[in-house]
Amino acid sequence: MLMVYSVEQTAQWDAAVRSMASYDVYYLSGYVKAFQIHGDGEPLLFYYEGDGLRGINVVMKRDIAKAPQFAGKLEEGRWFDLATPYGYGGWLLEGDGDSTALYAAYEAWCNEHAIVSEFVRFHPVLKNHIFAQEAYEVIALGNTIAMDLTSNETIWTNIISKNRNMIRKAQKNNIRICHGSNKELYQVFREIYNATMDKDHATDYYYFAPDFYESVRCDLPENAEIFYAQMEDGTIIAASIMLSANGYMNYHLSGSRRDYQHLAPTNLLLYEAALWGCANGCRSLHLGGGVGSGEDSLYKFKRAFYREEPLRYHIGKKIFSQEKYQELVEMRTDLPESGFFPRYRA
Repeated sequence: MLMVYSVEQTAQWDAAVRSMASYDVYYLSGYVKAFQIHGDGEPLLFYYEGDGLRGINVVMKRDIAKAPQFAGKLEEGRWFDLATPYGYGGWLLEGDGDSTALYAAYEAWCNEHAIVSEFVRFHPVLKNHIFAQEAYEVIALGNTIAMDLTSNETIWTNIISKNRNMIRKAQKNNIRICHGSNKELYQVFREIYNATMDKDHATDYYYFAPDFYESVRCDLPENAEIFYAQMEDGTIIAASIMLSANGYMNYHLSGSRRDYQHLAPTNLLLYEAALWGCANGCRSLHLGGGVGSGEDSLYKFKRAFYREEPLRYHIGKKIFSQEKYQELVEMRTDLPESGFFPRYRA
């Protein structure tokens, strides 16, 4: 049986998620509420229970007519596509049962509700791409880094020597790492984060409104924590939102003040956050990868926190209505050549 929960059904949604042995914060209703506010679509949770098999999938349902590429060209509320919420998702399955019935029920629902396609960012730590090989086109992209939080010794041993020196440098400069989740701290975080996005020439999507942060604070009270690096005079020079659930910790959003970067505050912040995660029952701290899955300077920075093998990041593609998909592609007379999926949104 396939059940579909809206974000208004918070209790049923989260009960279904927490009934799974392996889940992360990205599946919780409190996480997707912020991204609904951000304009990413309508959050839905699919829950399947059948012979010897259970599964969940979290998506954002998007009205294709509301995409800028189709403004005034399509009837609103007629055709939709699905995408993993910002971060990671995809089907999580439990049990030894055959997944054929699950995917058949899911595809039937998508066809009935005019879903054209689905784009998935599978969770590198949960490795749930293995559940989707027969139902999706699964593609391996770049590497991501997840720190092993088994013990304080394990954390320190896996940090490369140059990075250890940077951590010591921050400590010698009397930088202090604190954490909290009050409203004023989120306001400071937003200021630092936005300045970082300005420096990196980020697109508009990566700037989040105050009500987005208020949702994170209020809807994930037990799962979101801001770690921040503070000078002796009280100046906050770097800050990161960390998300955790079910033993999995995630480096979510982060920023630092340019004038203090030479003091390596983020190096110390991530180290201290990892120690906190270890002390609070987390098994891993997922740092993510580079921009566009590339092995750029951001990736190399994260790689310095874990000398063992990185994880592989996978995406999934699924077309439910090939005819409508092709029609939408053909409507895009200005369509650039790229590997973007779905292609009609490129």
